Amino acid sequence: MKKIVLTAVCTFIFLLAIAQNNQDSIWLRENYTKQEQMIPMRDGSRLYTAIYAPKDNSTPHPILFNRTPYACAPYGPNKFSARLYSTYWINYARMGYIIAIQDVRGRYMSEGDFVDVRPFNPGKKGTEFDEASDTYDAIDWMVKNIPSNNGRVGVFGISYPGFYSTMAALSGHPALKAVSPQAPVTDWFIGDDFHHNGALMLMDGFDFYSGFGKPRPKPTTDREESYDYPSSDNYDFFLRTGALKNFSKLMGDSIKFWTDLMNHPVYDDWWKARNTRNFADRVKPAMLVVGGLFDAEDCFGAWNLYKALEEKNKQVDTRLVMGPWFHGAWGGRGDGSFLGNVRFGSKTSEYYQQEIEIPFFNFYLTLKGTVGEIAEASIFFSGENQWRRLKQWPPQQVQYTPYYFNNKGVLSTTAPALKGSGGLFGDKTLTSTEYTSDPAKPVPYTEAVHLGRTREYMTDDQRFASRRPDVVCFTSAVLTEDLTLGGPLTAELKVSISTTDADFVVKLIDVFPDDFVYNEREYGKGNGKDYPMGGYQMLVRGEIMRGKFRNSFERPEPFLPFKKTDVSFALPDVAHTFRKGHRVMIQVQSSWFPLADRNPQKFTDIYHCSDSDFQKADIRIFHEAGAASRIILPVIR
Repeated sequence: MKKIVLTAVCTFIFLLAIAQNNQDSIWLRENYTKQEQMIPMRDGSRLYTAIYAPKDNSTPHPILFNRTPYACAPYGPNKFSARLYSTYWINYARMGYIIAIQDVRGRYMSEGDFVDVRPFNPGKKGTEFDEASDTYDAIDWMVKNIPSNNGRVGVFGISYPGFYSTMAALSGHPALKAVSPQAPVTDWFIGDDFHHNGALMLMDGFDFYSGFGKPRPKPTTDREESYDYPSSDNYDFFLRTGALKNFSKLMGDSIKFWTDLMNHPVYDDWWKARNTRNFADRVKPAMLVVGGLFDAEDCFGAWNLYKALEEKNKQVDTRLVMGPWFHGAWGGRGDGSFLGNVRFGSKTSEYYQQEIEIPFFNFYLTLKGTVGEIAEASIFFSGENQWRRLKQWPPQQVQYTPYYFNNKGVLSTTAPALKGSGGLFGDKTLTSTEYTSDPAKPVPYTEAVHLGRTREYMTDDQRFASRRPDVVCFTSAVLTEDLTLGGPLTAELKVSISTTDADFVVKLIDVFPDDFVYNEREYGKGNGKDYPMGGYQMLVRGEIMRGKFRNSFERPEPFLPFKKTDVSFALPDVAHTFRKGHRVMIQVQSSWFPLADRNPQKFTDIYHCSDSDFQKADIRIFHEAGAASRIILPVIR
């Protein structure tokens, strides 16, 4: 009976959403017109732009501009985009905004050649162009040619359009008053999308570029088809395919950016030119940087673009928002009240839209309202499930506190006192924990069998991993009071390995009490699935480090077998409260598959190595006096 009632409720909610979309669609067509323009750029190329404008021209209207590589579809002057009916966009339409959506250069119906994360050129001359100048030229045309605009423009976009939003902020056009890069692609080698600390995020990279990367010789409205997988089990498919050069054979020779990935294995000038943080000092409009605490794709970009702006450009009004969201969840993809099995107790997406983003754009584009109520940093702290309005990020009261790995899997603020024996690698002491990393049996990133990478893995239960012999766990005592973290994490590992390279994955985990259950009156029904939350091991943050980059992303170095070595790296920021009665766990492992590609555990060019190069590695994590592995947690006192 309970399942029948739940199904009925879900069906009712779904039908209500359809009815609301139908009403919004009718209203939009009655009150808006659509025009399609090929807006000329300085080099002569023309970019397709769909412009939705209010029929009522009695007052001037602001322009909200979105540049995308993902198509302005549907094409045709009488075909309205379904995205305008979403809660996220319809709000602006009902307030009388002109909404412009543009295919970026070389994508779909725009002319010219597409270049992935095209580098910003600060010294452009004459007809030279980049994404910033394309934005400038488009804005210039719109403010001069769209009737009844008020001469004030805002730009926003999520993910890749977040990158184009950052580029817009570098355009320097005087009509551009406010920009919101959301989950912005910021640095594709260090932390966003396709690399994390030099490790290739294989599953996302292969799936995305097998379709998106296909060449487009002329303007088209057709979408690309991604690779047709022969299996619905991603772990099985990626493992059987083997070394990266085998994926390159499947990809073929026509996917230019995949070839670029394979040919730029270190953080060279090619990658650095695509790091938008390098140009933060040139930003002029007000900035609202937005991201998700549990964004599987661009969590790094939001945190670190904001930090770069604060460091290099203090005269610009820059604000940060981080909610408990998966990639783009705040943009009309659910209400933000849960992710996977974890619940947050409120409609966080609606709060963001109504209390932060809309007031931000209204203030700068219509000169109405105020931004005085928008905090410098609006951060949702999971665990306690509350928004905090902060004067800075990280918060001023943060104390960076080391938590040490100890014997018998104990995590403690007390450093280990026992000295190592100084014996051979195989000498069993109480001062290290050893495991064997086998590339033929890599640690899966999640327990389920599926094809596409899940967004829910960012809060997944890690009990499946803690039961593996190649995952080591260090767990605190039961907390006697709440422990709140806010800021970046740093893993400082003391290791030795039997080979010349290895990866290190460090995960911060909230261990729930054994008798934990959600109060549905307070937290709602979440995803509606009956999952055992007692003893749940919630992934709060996880990150991978390719060991050979431990000292430099530009100049990789091999490990000396059996030698104690420091491996330190930063994990993206967290905002989380471990409640009283919970425990803090750290897991360490050397594969995270197929999320990240497998390290052959041999110092080599991983992008071109062979299946025969993969080998087992015996790995030691030291926790002894003078060589104590630890994680530095940003504790808010």
